[in-house]
Amino acid sequence: MKKSWHGFRSFLISLHPVRLMVLGYLSYVVMGWLFLLLPFSHSGDRISGIDTLFISASAMSTTGLVTVSTGNDFSLFGQIVILVLIQLGGIGYMTFGSFVVLSRSGTLSERRQAVGKAVFSMPEHFRIEKFIKSVIVFTVLTELAGALALYSIFVRLGLANPFWSSIFHSVSAFCTAGFSLYDDSFEKLRGNVTVNIVIGILSYLGAIGFIVFVDGWRRVVSKTRRLTLTSRIILVTTAWATLIGVFLFFVAEPSIRNLPPYERLTVSFFQIMTSITTVGFNTIPIGTLSQATLFLIIMLMVIGASPTGTDDDLKTTTFSAVIGVIRSALLGREKVTFWGKEIPEERVRVAIASLGFYVSALILGCYLLSLTEACPFEGLLFESASALGTVGLSTGITSQLTPLGKLIIIGLMVVGRIGPLAFGVAMFLPSKTDEEPNREDLAV
Repeated sequence: MKKSWHGFRSFLISLHPVRLMVLGYLSYVVMGWLFLLLPFSHSGDRISGIDTLFISASAMSTTGLVTVSTGNDFSLFGQIVILVLIQLGGIGYMTFGSFVVLSRSGTLSERRQAVGKAVFSMPEHFRIEKFIKSVIVFTVLTELAGALALYSIFVRLGLANPFWSSIFHSVSAFCTAGFSLYDDSFEKLRGNVTVNIVIGILSYLGAIGFIVFVDGWRRVVSKTRRLTLTSRIILVTTAWATLIGVFLFFVAEPSIRNLPPYERLTVSFFQIMTSITTVGFNTIPIGTLSQATLFLIIMLMVIGASPTGTDDDLKTTTFSAVIGVIRSALLGREKVTFWGKEIPEERVRVAIASLGFYVSALILGCYLLSLTEACPFEGLLFESASALGTVGLSTGITSQLTPLGKLIIIGLMVVGRIGPLAFGVAMFLPSKTDEEPNREDLAV
């Protein structure tokens, strides 16, 4: 037994940090699955193995797609397991483990730092030890404030189990998970402006990323003179995507035209917010939206949240970098710049590769679902984009998926949480460095 353990430990040490990160996420999905399989995790009839695996992967990836009812089919214990998976997925299992190590020893091993750099995407001057501590403090304080705000609202509205519901939805919103104890998400509260605002604030704080928080704090205490380029791009891209999205939703969506003006605006804001932050809650049935609006939401889900936020998808910074490449090509410039600052060539290359892997995964997932499912194509495309973007919005077909379809969605959710590029690196990273290839031009 001791020899086997040493062999396994040596195997883990020899793994590339990216592969170790992938293995870590998959191990947490499996552990969550085993806990959710326990009979006392269910409140009624026993939930099938494929459905519990689906829920575990959805929670760990902070997606929010469900095949069964979170509030009705799982017991309190099962809901706690789901919430723990959401929290670990939101802040990252590596963040939590590193925080425990830092609390005991004050330092991180070189191996753990290497994995941490694979997990986090941040400017070079950020120290990972201080960053991890800031992430934990920010997470606890934000979720606590959100839970207190929601509790006062839920008590006033007379909702069932306001204490547990406020904690669950605060964590779910900040981690942009989209899991709800209500089968209709927040449809019955679409006219409650206060609930919409609290959920929106929690979701944006989780989605814009911990980089912006740390960077903003450094600016407040005068450690830096201004926000970094990364933070400015995140804030500007998120703001513009939100404003344009809300305007288009408000003007073009026919299903909300008969609502009172304030409620129409609230619904437009909430659904665009839930798409761009990838939180996945909804205040109107997604299946009733027009094809134009569904396509708008798909585009926002693809753009997604921001680096080192509580979600993982294409990223606002990646999207901005691609736009920068296009603009530079049109203007005949060799360098990609934002506000007079040059973007390193390595970052541009990663952005292009991320886009390529993302689109490839989306196409493959949608194609495979088309082979296994009898649902309309636009529903399958929306489901694939929602799973890969770890958003959790659905036109209502999730529970109707075949076992093979559920496995495909599970795969997309895992790839989306790890990051398509990181997953590709883990799959195809060569064991030895290839020889330098001969150089030859390519016409494009």
